[in-house]
Amino acid sequence: MEQRAAAGPGPGASTLACAEGRASASGPGRPRYLLDLPPELLVEIFCYLPGVNLPSLAAACKKFHQILNTDTIWKRRCRVEYGVSENLRRLEMVGVTCRNLYIKRINPRVKSGRFVKLLPDYENMEHRDVYTRLLHPYRNILGLWQPDIGPYGGLLNVVVDGLFIIGWMYLPPHDPRVNDAMRCKPLFRIHLWEKNKAEVECMYGHKGSHKGDILQIVKKDEFSTKCNQTDFHRMAGGRQEEFRTWLAEEWGRTLEDIFHEHMQELILMKFIYTSQYDNCLTYRRIYLPPSSPEDLIPPGLFKGTYGSHGLEIVMLSFHGTHIKVTKITGDPNVPAGQLTLHIDVTRPVQLPDIEHLRSFDKLSRIVLEIHQQVQCDQQNQEHRQENAQCSMDSLQSACNGDQRVKAAGMSMKPETGEAEGATAGGSPTPPVPGQPFVLPVGVMARNEVYPRTCRACFYGTGLIAGHGFTSPERTPGLFVLFDERCFGFIWLDLKSFSLYSRIEDSLRSAQAPFKEAFELMLKSMQSWTS
Repeated sequence: MEQRAAAGPGPGASTLACAEGRASASGPGRPRYLLDLPPELLVEIFCYLPGVNLPSLAAACKKFHQILNTDTIWKRRCRVEYGVSENLRRLEMVGVTCRNLYIKRINPRVKSGRFVKLLPDYENMEHRDVYTRLLHPYRNILGLWQPDIGPYGGLLNVVVDGLFIIGWMYLPPHDPRVNDAMRCKPLFRIHLWEKNKAEVECMYGHKGSHKGDILQIVKKDEFSTKCNQTDFHRMAGGRQEEFRTWLAEEWGRTLEDIFHEHMQELILMKFIYTSQYDNCLTYRRIYLPPSSPEDLIPPGLFKGTYGSHGLEIVMLSFHGTHIKVTKITGDPNVPAGQLTLHIDVTRPVQLPDIEHLRSFDKLSRIVLEIHQQVQCDQQNQEHRQENAQCSMDSLQSACNGDQRVKAAGMSMKPETGEAEGATAGGSPTPPVPGQPFVLPVGVMARNEVYPRTCRACFYGTGLIAGHGFTSPERTPGLFVLFDERCFGFIWLDLKSFSLYSRIEDSLRSAQAPFKEAFELMLKSMQSWTS
């Protein structure tokens, strides 16, 4: 934490100036200077100043230094800035949320004794130490992060949990229960230990937390973890026991329960690939998408079904008249970071009656007609752009070589056509609530429990590719908006249906500082796994 005052007035300067002005007001019995105020009033004033300014204030004079040792001030800063509200003296409440949440959400059969902790001396700990030695130094790693795990990606949420900073890896529900809550697994935690020094512990593996030089902040929006005690990650039964345990956590079943041979191969491949990292990972910051009153539904994170690959996490965001659905987790075919769905809300799809909707051929013809129109519009737009460029070249040539045209006052303007931008123009069609919906016969669905009414349907494309992200291709499909919590997509070429359900978890410190930062992040995500 910075101990010197920054140049210029800090965020709390106006508060101090106002207080000093009131204190200097003339009148009998009134203090003339800030130092003349009683200590209890100064404590109240200092409680409203940002914590980063308090060390500089303490260096101003001996009285301020003494007052800023008051734990009430730092307790308020911990609560206001980082959400810490626990009482430091209630030892039975400290540090147990990590263990309990892990047992409840990951493996209820795990014995709590595996995660028994040796707690530091919280009895004599002060909120000032918590703020200055833990919360403030590690504030830059709070928020959402995507680990660099090849095509698989992931979602890490670093939060203040009690008197700990914990990195929770978010895992989708077990396939295909897309409506279930997310599961959380702790990867590391940071807390104060001896001599009020912050210590980073690795929580990967099945032997509980262990010390290790695990955290390294690489740059502003990137950090890495590395555990030096990987023996704690191993299990007595060897790799087979580790695989069985991982399979139960990841899929909620045994390999014998999965009859599809291709799915077995994909699962084994993922275990071999991801387990080699041993919690030695690089994380890049990601933001939640910004929202607008014009959005059809609130943007955010969803979990969806992807056939044999199981459930994956995606991010839905609005970009004018288009919806982008980007993978946060991925698979060997379409890796994390890629644009899995692209929806044009200016091209609504009017579904046939419920009986005709059961016919896949009927629905396919409706969507393909729109797809052909989109391709035609794109070709026309490309031709108009080429003609406009040719006209500009001709105009440049005429201006440089034919002075007679210029003298006669003739002007040559590029023909842009009145249909310019028709593909992206227009306003989204207002959704019609309560429209009946049923999957056409022959469309495969991992989860057949889906809503039977929808608010609207739109034309879109989905990204498919071969293993290793080979020959990627955008193919036509139907985006089905059920409600604010749920949407689906019918992949015409695959004759399959993906169902997506909103992630309801409250995610702090995840908003982009400005809209352009989110757009830049999306572009960067695609390059990470391209």
